[in-house]
Amino acid sequence: MPPIPIGIDFATGIVSLGSCFSDEIGKRLQESDFHIELNPFGTLYNPASIASALRHIMYNQEVGREDLVEYEGLWHSWHHHGSFSRATAEECLEACNSRLHQAHESLRQASLLMVTFGSAWIFEREGQVVANCHKLPQDNFVRRMMSVEDIIFLWRPLLEELHACYPALHTIFTVSPIRHIGDGLHGNQLSKSTLLLAVDELVDKELPPAKRKKKGVKVPTPDHPVTLYFPSYEIVLDELRDYRFYDVDMVHPTALAVDVVWDRFQRVTMVPAIRDQAHFNRKQHKRQTHIPLHQQ
Repeated sequence: MPPIPIGIDFATGIVSLGSCFSDEIGKRLQESDFHIELNPFGTLYNPASIASALRHIMYNQEVGREDLVEYEGLWHSWHHHGSFSRATAEECLEACNSRLHQAHESLRQASLLMVTFGSAWIFEREGQVVANCHKLPQDNFVRRMMSVEDIIFLWRPLLEELHACYPALHTIFTVSPIRHIGDGLHGNQLSKSTLLLAVDELVDKELPPAKRKKKGVKVPTPDHPVTLYFPSYEIVLDELRDYRFYDVDMVHPTALAVDVVWDRFQRVTMVPAIRDQAHFNRKQHKRQTHIPLHQQ
């Protein structure tokens, strides 16, 4: 796998949006002391909801009362994961919008946006895609799968806006290897194939050459924003190729599988000195957060 022409170091601002697989890689970046804004709308799976979240963040567009629904004693946002749900509408709006403002500032200072698509299946309510159904009855929603054309139509102009607003920002797309078996095995394969085909149309095919810095070390530093693909899905599905790399639910990759993807991600985005420091930082984090079996 060739190096991705975006050199990550500890000064790099990173924003990550998408599925729970992005949480796994994002947590490893956090534990290694990288500056990352991780899923400020909570876990999101489909390209439409991720695009909506990104647009809100780009323009610091607050969630309003009209974006909420009350169900079973909690207020929920149609744009957010259930972790933002609260007992009152005011508390829900505060949770959503305070994190939104934080994410907007993070994006303004970021050099890298990471986007992880999980599923092409969407749920629509009154013609609008929802990020989460929040356990409301299914007859409230229409379920369908986005097409490749749907995703490209949504994301191509969004990327143009993004690069116009943030000319120093680079984007890495990836597709989650987590299996959405609720869609059925065939439905999951169709969904992942749709995401892969759409992303392939969105990423840059021709990249600027890496610049050469002191001591002959090549550090990727493109002169303009680039949109790239990192093959998380292929590493787990095609390289590891064994169900022992999936947990007992046969849906989520094991910690070992995620560690393999994490190692590959470091190797293509970081120079060796940064990788070594990240490894040291993560070991230190684990020591500091370790809870002794027998407290003194």
